[in-house]
Amino acid sequence: MTQARIGIDLGGTKIEAALLHQDGRLDPRIRVPTPQGEYEATLDAIAGLVSDLPAGEDNTPVGICTPGAISPATGRLRNSNSVCLNGKPLLEDLQARLRRPVRIANDADCFALSEASNGAGTGANSVFGVILGTGTGGGIVINGHLLTGPNAIAGEWGHNPLPWPDANEIPGPACYCGKRGCIETFLSGPGLARDHGGSADPQLIAQAAESGQADAVATMERYHDRLARALASVINILDPEVIVLGGGLGQISSLYQEVPLLLPNYVFSDTVRTRILPPAHGDSSGVRGAAWLWPLQ
Repeated sequence: MTQARIGIDLGGTKIEAALLHQDGRLDPRIRVPTPQGEYEATLDAIAGLVSDLPAGEDNTPVGICTPGAISPATGRLRNSNSVCLNGKPLLEDLQARLRRPVRIANDADCFALSEASNGAGTGANSVFGVILGTGTGGGIVINGHLLTGPNAIAGEWGHNPLPWPDANEIPGPACYCGKRGCIETFLSGPGLARDHGGSADPQLIAQAAESGQADAVATMERYHDRLARALASVINILDPEVIVLGGGLGQISSLYQEVPLLLPNYVFSDTVRTRILPPAHGDSSGVRGAAWLWPLQ
């Protein structure tokens, strides 16, 4: 059996491919722009990247990190912000095009798998990987195995309601899913900007809070508390050893200082041992996690 795996990160602006070696190295890494709005051209681009990798054996398996998820009902992609992929049999078409084994998972699942396999969650039996960015996603890894669930939604914490809301948080902002008050509407980057009164960059809000700007301090205090409430609900159900925060907001250092202090207010236990950690691999998590969809032997 081959000792390498191919990872593909299919993003909205670029497609990256890499070869994951037995020792955990990603080498080489190559990328091309994502064809905009062109499904067949996207398949061609992925096939071209795979053929350009020195993968050795023709049966070297491929993992694909993609926005959206494969519907267990139809086998077609759904909920992708690259809308040309929606409703398409992406897995079936790529298997036919590449003529080798292919697995597909969404970006949050790949992030969680990457960090659990040899990242911030290395050695932990249970890892919850969080994406805090344009949206809020999540992935669950138990004993090294990605949990998907019969509905292919394991870890989708962002479309639960914000726990323990106060009067000012009810009914909450409208969410694209059709409901109101989803965690995503509060904890995503746009949600944080909205709470600050406009379209300010979340990193700038965090920097202003660090410098003591009063309105930014108040915004980040609300954000810390809401994140603590949302993660506490995950801990109360899953009780993971490690929670890794990814996405653009996962780079805000105050989350790792303030949220652990707030968790005991909401976790149903007399101790909170779950570690809240930054990611080890940053923007490599997509391609790395995709390759880890095929565990190295």
